[in-house]
Amino acid sequence: MIRPSRRQVLLAGLGLGASAALAACSGDASATRPAAAFPPPEPVPPLSGQSVMSARLTARPVTLDLGGRTVQTWAYGDAAPGPTLRANAGDLLRVTLDNQLPADTTVHWHGVRLGQQADGVPGLTQDPVRTGESFLYEFTAPDPGTYFFHPHVGTQLDRGLYAPLIIEDPAEPGDYDLEWVVVLDDWIDGTGTTPEEVLEQLVADGASGTGGMDHGAMAGMHHGSMSVGLGEAPWGADTGDVTYPHYLINGKLPSDPPVLQARAGQRVRLRIISAASDTIFAVALGGHRMTLTHTDGWPLTPVQTDALYIGMGERYDAVVALEPGVFPLVARPVGKSTGGQGLAVIRTGTGSVPAADVTLSELGGRVLAGSQLEPDDAVRLPAKRPDVTEALRLGGSMAPYLWTINGAAYGQNEPLRVAAGQRLRLNAVNMTMMPHPLHLHGHTFALPNGLRKDTLLMAPMESVSLDLDADNPGDWLVHCHNIYHAEAGMMIDLRYS
Repeated sequence: MIRPSRRQVLLAGLGLGASAALAACSGDASATRPAAAFPPPEPVPPLSGQSVMSARLTARPVTLDLGGRTVQTWAYGDAAPGPTLRANAGDLLRVTLDNQLPADTTVHWHGVRLGQQADGVPGLTQDPVRTGESFLYEFTAPDPGTYFFHPHVGTQLDRGLYAPLIIEDPAEPGDYDLEWVVVLDDWIDGTGTTPEEVLEQLVADGASGTGGMDHGAMAGMHHGSMSVGLGEAPWGADTGDVTYPHYLINGKLPSDPPVLQARAGQRVRLRIISAASDTIFAVALGGHRMTLTHTDGWPLTPVQTDALYIGMGERYDAVVALEPGVFPLVARPVGKSTGGQGLAVIRTGTGSVPAADVTLSELGGRVLAGSQLEPDDAVRLPAKRPDVTEALRLGGSMAPYLWTINGAAYGQNEPLRVAAGQRLRLNAVNMTMMPHPLHLHGHTFALPNGLRKDTLLMAPMESVSLDLDADNPGDWLVHCHNIYHAEAGMMIDLRYS
């Protein structure tokens, strides 16, 4: 998601050079590297009594065994997901990125309300980190919750460059016995193509007029709440642009699923993270109901459900009381007929491993989406009328392959504006027949019912008003977290003035 590559992708989408887009999105800009535009970030000294969590990330090419399928890809260290980083809310994090990739890269700390200089957006908050160079990210994580990190350059997230970030609340009572981090992914890298080649093909198909439906001129809006138990219905018939051969849980295929072991009767906290790039999942645990407790780090009024929908970049925490036996944890891709599903196995007793294509009755039951949840009263924004209101209209087309906010692609649309201390209302409207996970950097927003999130999966034709407090001055991105849509223009700046 690097700024120069976006603009070249847009040109390619208009038929002016898809090969340039591919080179730019891969981050290989060695031939024409611009001079540094951003000074080195100011050092962040710890406050009196503040704990410091230090870590080092090495981004490099690796060979991964996904569980019966070996692929060449990129990852942090030698695994995907990369190493889980943990700290307490209020700690100072110091994380050094060592770039051993054959391309520029960065790290974006998804969902964390941090200072701008650590946000990891090249061309907006920092220069890209070149091959062989390193960059120190320093920030205080103010809010406990389930987060993750990934590059913000081109389509690099659709490789293996992602890992969990867990910010603990030392004061939380923790009404559970153990915790599992569950990372979902759609996988294509090293299977005969790369994410950059996928984007190039989408652009080329769009330029040739074979890209399919036009999403840019849809009339009307959906104002109602989504119904439960509708399977894939809330998201429409067209949920993504990429055909994936595999879906993973914690880096493994269903043919060799990860096994999570516990004792019957224990209560487990599931921290579910979607690191997918173009796929919505429906998630369920066979033989169990889940109690959802948090979304994007923020506590909910606990609610029981058979399953949940999770969009790209969203996170959900759930607590489950485990029954005796062996049970499948399934992540079914919504609206996609190839690639199977993601599978993990929970073992609390004897029993055989479920089949890779196991079908769960829970997925035909109550399936909740984020917009249907109610917040814990303690996390509601203080009541206040908005000081400023901005429109946020999502549009686009497949031919040309061009996705927009407020009628234009990124770099051509006018930034959103706010002043420090104001309450900003974003009137978001999905004017397309595809769902879009809308992600805001550096802040969280509140839905009309008070639910706090930083990533919201918007249904086709849905409209929603999102309120945020402008308490983190800087220049920030708002964008679709389908990375192919983002790279084809569905981004906009939020600037403080």
